[in-house]
Amino acid sequence: MSLLDEESSDMGLAGQSKLESFLFSCELSSKVPFYTFQGDEEEDLEHFLELRTVCLGEGAKEESNVVEVTAMNHQGKTISVPIANLNISCLPMVSLGEFELKAPVTIRLKAGSGPVTVSGLHLIASEVDDSDLSGEEEEEEEEEELSPIKPAKKKQKQ
Repeated sequence: MSLLDEESSDMGLAGQSKLESFLFSCELSSKVPFYTFQGDEEEDLEHFLELRTVCLGEGAKEESNVVEVTAMNHQGKTISVPIANLNISCLPMVSLGEFELKAPVTIRLKAGSGPVTVSGLHLIASEVDDSDLSGEEEEEEEEEELSPIKPAKKKQKQ
């Protein structure tokens, strides 16, 4: 489960993030050795990349294929970290679990010729707006005002 999923159930809806997720995939090879993931430039949105799997594609050679990611650490410094060292004969795929990085993220085929497919989720977090809250509260109040359903009266035989 992502760190961005509903921040706290005790807080109600106020102070929470709305989280949307979309499928992400890119293919790295000697022809296209890197991919840079960037979110939209909207101020109220945060974009995250949750990497799940790294696997060799059809036509991969018997060689070491090293994949690394470059992103910001908690101090705001850019760092590069190898996340997979794949080989067609012994380790053609790696599951990363929920390896979550904040945009921008660069994924690079540091060694080998691939093809290597990196897949996961593109997560978009946005703050829950007060106007969204008032609409939901009004709907709940309307539901509470409805009278309960009463059972139908049966006709008695005469």
